Amino acid sequence: MSEIAIKVENLSKIYKLYDKPMDRLKESLSISKKKYSREHYALKDISFEIKRGETVGILGTNGSGKSTLLKIITGVLTPSVGNVEVNGKISALLELGAGFNPEYTGLENVYLNGTMIGYTREQMDKKVNSIVDFADIGEFINQPVKTYSSGMFARLAFAVAINVEPEILIVDEALSVGDVRFQIKCMNKMKEMMEGGTTVLFVSHDINAIKRFCNLAIWLNKGSILELGEVNRVSDQYLDFLKCGETKEKEETIEKQVEEIQEIKPFIPGDNIAEIINLRILNKLNNEVNEFRLDELVKVEVTYDVYDDKIKNAVLGVAIKGVDDEYICGVNTLLDKISIPWNYGRNIVQLEYTYGVLALGGTYYLDVALMEETATVPIQYVSRMKEFVVLADYIGEGSYIMPHIWREDI
Repeated sequence: MSEIAIKVENLSKIYKLYDKPMDRLKESLSISKKKYSREHYALKDISFEIKRGETVGILGTNGSGKSTLLKIITGVLTPSVGNVEVNGKISALLELGAGFNPEYTGLENVYLNGTMIGYTREQMDKKVNSIVDFADIGEFINQPVKTYSSGMFARLAFAVAINVEPEILIVDEALSVGDVRFQIKCMNKMKEMMEGGTTVLFVSHDINAIKRFCNLAIWLNKGSILELGEVNRVSDQYLDFLKCGETKEKEETIEKQVEEIQEIKPFIPGDNIAEIINLRILNKLNNEVNEFRLDELVKVEVTYDVYDDKIKNAVLGVAIKGVDDEYICGVNTLLDKISIPWNYGRNIVQLEYTYGVLALGGTYYLDVALMEETATVPIQYVSRMKEFVVLADYIGEGSYIMPHIWREDI
């Protein structure tokens, strides 16, 4: 048996868009094959593999191609280009109750959905009791589903989808069904399936739910895969994207800053008072890093040239900011009552975060400033001088984690 549950190769889904309804007819009747449409890629040349037993979260804003991808995998849509290989029975919660016949009773729809998945009547006879018990809608199971409330409809649909023992389960924003007790029952069943080796594709706008349930994540944007990998890392990158988006101008600015920092120019006397020359982030082994775990000791090393050594008690400040410019933490030598070297020529100072940068996973920037002794007048202020990534497991929510202890014997 193949270890690959789902294999997607060079997959694209293209739709033709028309400005006016009449243009569709004109294009179909055109002798010269003139085009009145433009192509829209709902998915564009994506490839990936999902192994059996993996739980994969799919991230992306509205219109990124998530639902289109799931519908192609389940066979609801056909691809324009590329191939999808699925090894195993699929049960999908794309639209709860899709495929239900409103004129049939709940029980008849249970058998109907089982047949659509590929089970025989005899096989469904063995499963029907567990489905009916899970849905827990009483005598309504023998009534036409058109008489159901939306809650009962959702309960039955969910019960069918997760109790037919699929090898692959696909869930698209469909977990908020029924009352709290039913939701708990659904979540327990899903956890049981995941632990039992069921392959799961999970789409949700709740990033924390993705982190809780998945071990891998795929980030779709405008029909293309931007990132694929470990769930916490990809989720944090996606959250950074949601906070500020990605612009070409920002990327070019960062690249320029990186290029400028890579080569440290020699000391050359200048007309200004001082100049920040370089910034490095070091780990405990003094190796330069740009990503590290949140509880890992790191040091920020600032190199600056002093051209006027008559300035007294100059102040050095370092600030950590998020990609959306959220001010995470700022410290300076005035507040910490530390004197920095101010000798004519090159000077180096290190700031050590002994207990790590306790901001939760994501991308951050360092601002660095040299100031006069009251830390009011900047001698030089460099924004976004260095970018770094904090790596973190799903251990908390918010912006940063505070050291804490739970106690019960009080």
